[in-house]
Amino acid sequence: MIVHYFTVARRHLWQNWHVNLISLLGLAVGLASGLIIFLVVNYMFSFDRYHPHLDRTYWIVTDIKRETTMQTDAAPRPLADVLRRDYAFVESAVRLETFFGRTLSVPNGKGGWIKKFAEARNVCFTEPQYVDLFGVEWVSGNPKTALAAPNTIVLSERYAHKYFDTASALGKTLRLDNRTDLTVTGIVKDPPTNTQLRYDAFVSYATIPVLDGPTALADWQGLQAMCFVRLREGTDPDLLSQSLSAIRRRNLSPQEATQFDYQVLPLAELNHQRSGTAPRPVLYVLIGVGILLVMAGCINFINLATARALKRAREVGVRKVMGSTRWQLVGQFMLETALLVILSTFVALVLTQLSLPVVNQTLAATIEMLRPDLSIGDVVQPQAVGWFLCLIISVIILSGLYPALVLARFNPAKALTSQPATRTVGRLTVRQGLILGQFVLMQLFILSVLVITTQLQHMQRAEWGFRHESTQVVFLPQQQSIPFAHLREQWLQVPGVEQVAFGSDMPASPYNHPSPFSYHTATQPEPFETRVRAVDEHYLSVFDLSLVAGRNIRSTDTTGRDVLVNETLVKQLGISSPAAVVGKPIRVKDGDRVIVGVVRDFRSGDLHQPILPMTLIHDLPHSRVAMLRLNPTYADQTGQAIQQVWDKVLPDQVYHAENLSDLMSRFTELERLLAGMVQAFALVAIGLSCLGLYGLVTFMTEAKAKEIGVRRVLGARTTQLLWLLGREFGKLLGLGFFVAAPLGAWVLSGWLQQYTYRISVNGWLLIGTLVLTGLITALTVSRQALKAARTNPVHYLKSE
Repeated sequence: MIVHYFTVARRHLWQNWHVNLISLLGLAVGLASGLIIFLVVNYMFSFDRYHPHLDRTYWIVTDIKRETTMQTDAAPRPLADVLRRDYAFVESAVRLETFFGRTLSVPNGKGGWIKKFAEARNVCFTEPQYVDLFGVEWVSGNPKTALAAPNTIVLSERYAHKYFDTASALGKTLRLDNRTDLTVTGIVKDPPTNTQLRYDAFVSYATIPVLDGPTALADWQGLQAMCFVRLREGTDPDLLSQSLSAIRRRNLSPQEATQFDYQVLPLAELNHQRSGTAPRPVLYVLIGVGILLVMAGCINFINLATARALKRAREVGVRKVMGSTRWQLVGQFMLETALLVILSTFVALVLTQLSLPVVNQTLAATIEMLRPDLSIGDVVQPQAVGWFLCLIISVIILSGLYPALVLARFNPAKALTSQPATRTVGRLTVRQGLILGQFVLMQLFILSVLVITTQLQHMQRAEWGFRHESTQVVFLPQQQSIPFAHLREQWLQVPGVEQVAFGSDMPASPYNHPSPFSYHTATQPEPFETRVRAVDEHYLSVFDLSLVAGRNIRSTDTTGRDVLVNETLVKQLGISSPAAVVGKPIRVKDGDRVIVGVVRDFRSGDLHQPILPMTLIHDLPHSRVAMLRLNPTYADQTGQAIQQVWDKVLPDQVYHAENLSDLMSRFTELERLLAGMVQAFALVAIGLSCLGLYGLVTFMTEAKAKEIGVRRVLGARTTQLLWLLGREFGKLLGLGFFVAAPLGAWVLSGWLQQYTYRISVNGWLLIGTLVLTGLITALTVSRQALKAARTNPVHYLKSE
């Protein structure tokens, strides 16, 4: 009997290959979409889950409590050492500090260098405990002593090849910031891609006092280090939290202790809180979208399978007359479903593997810290195999059980006279519910695409309040004195360079840490905080920032007393006239200064925030970037000439420059990634919905075949027959809109609340969603409906 089932299944699948191919592709696309989302979410959740003793390893972070609570990912430098030394329940503790704006070079032994690299994020200062706490795989060198002494460095195999073109780099020398030699004392395996701690080089923490002085590691107010702790087995994490409170009160003044709060987070949260790249709500939404897309594929399969049921009516009748039971028929049709689902699974695996290179590139391009290497092999990992098999079994049951039961319920007498349609039509409400769900899903995706795309365009048209076109940003070294005047003079001689300014940041920057300040005669900080930029006297002219009161800062101010504030700061002080604050004292950044002018408002960060209170301090030594205003018609030779000046003035430093407009485009990276994902998923959802609609119109033309023939014989026109078939879709489309419109508007309005500069979900977007859904539906069903309406009525009535 089983062999017979397989024989019948093979013949049926081959005889109806075109319809089965549509079913197969629809299910395969739904499964592939779910698989891709699963692999991405699984990759995000796998971050830093492989470390030894994960269950008792914790990450200590600091909250700064001022005007608002600012969450950081850092802790004071002395904290890890105190925990190791004074608390017996702490098995191990380690601190690390990531490199930013430092240079590592390979010396040539003659005072010069062979290679030089600007390092950021992939290199850190750390201690010997790092190796054991995070399970670093050692290749050569002594892991217990390699990072114990000052001026030592441990490299990954990748970085050993990068610096020395060989993995045998022990004993070789690197130069840090052209001032300190580091000896390579160890080689480790390359870090995995699924970690936030993706470091390829480790400089001993004992090197910091050599660079910054003997008191550098005793600063309790600075938050330079990341701190990780592993507790002894059986220790309650609350004991660590209580100890941190005592440490804070013991090492900070009463006023400072109220401003800092140490928090204990599980190490597993490293990628999802504070420094993470993928917030959990986003991942949960992706999981929901993946489930919906898989369900959409199953719904299509059900629709098409049920639509084919009428064509097998006589087969079912003959089988029942010959003695087949209902469950034998269900088994036959479930076997056919299982074969089709298995084929769909193989196609889905192929589609997934073909799509993953694009997914990897997209994730790596849009999220700086990600270096994914997703492949279809991740599905056969032990933790994924069970999930995948359950998914396939569920798809077989969901996709095959309902059509099988519909077929098995046919009355044999009516089936043999081709009259099962009456009872099947009575079951149409189930199918209507499935199609209604597809309409809701399709309209939700279309509305999401329209809203997100419109919001992105709206953000791109935002007025920033300063000129950012044709501006080159050159990043300055942080550990070396810069000849600012000489560098500016040389750059201004380059054809195409119109102006040069130095400062800590561009007007709009991702670095917007709040600073407390006191105005005029106040002895306590103001109830709100300001964002600070270090600037020079050319800063305003480079960005076309205009003054509404007072004057610009002057180059003769060598003490950094001159300060500019923006209009928002003046308003929040409760002062109506900007001129009233000019000449008034202000204390900010631990210095007594004087407000010499008020600058017109400009945006200081992304469009999630409103315009914030800003303070521009004349503080040239703290400049981190040079900003060059270029002639809009400048050629590539101008960029080359700018670098040549750099190489001449700062020969030991690595040149790194970017266009300001490109930097500002990163403010909308997440929105562009989200828009791309929604657009891709929307196309999948629309495609699956079209297949479902095709299944429904096929079903309806079969169910209403004789009615169409009779109406045609009685003189019904083609348009009337099209309305007979189309009104069902119009009703379902309208019902779907009444569900999707309020639901989508509510969800998307909540999402838009995160932006200060935002659109609203208005009637035009909702109407556009309805119109697009109607057009897609009409294009999908029109061909099949026209074919049914134009068919010779004799074809429908000849069996009577």
